[in-house]
Amino acid sequence: MRRYGQSVKTDITYKHRPGVYGVILHGNEILLTHQAVPESEIQLPGGGIDPDETALQALHRECLEETGWKVQVDRRLGAYQRFTYMLDYEFWAQKICHIYLCRPVYKLQDPIEPFHTTIWTDVDDALDLISNEGDCDFLRAVLALR
Repeated sequence: MRRYGQSVKTDITYKHRPGVYGVILHGNEILLTHQAVPESEIQLPGGGIDPDETALQALHRECLEETGWKVQVDRRLGAYQRFTYMLDYEFWAQKICHIYLCRPVYKLQDPIEPFHTTIWTDVDDALDLISNEGDCDFLRAVLALR
């Protein structure tokens, strides 16, 4: 599995942290989320998979919490890993990031996840906005197929 970001540090114990994220496209626009705290980041909507849920259940929950949108999942694009310190949880994690191609269905509510704001932007501009290189690579792969 491809790794993005920091190299593995041998003196650190990493907590396994599976997550799921959506490339949510509507025409030439993509739905992103801005997380203001603990660090300002623009991201694909998504997050951790809870022990009692599947990846798809987590993706639907996270998209709704972070953007307020109900999404239709079209297909799995792949996965990558990151070894990083998670400031929100105060631990080092081996994040396994599963990426899915999605479409927005309808907006149900405003985001309920604290410090998250919904962003609709042109897909080409998104590559300059998204903070995570792994997410950008999956978006590039989707755009190459259009």
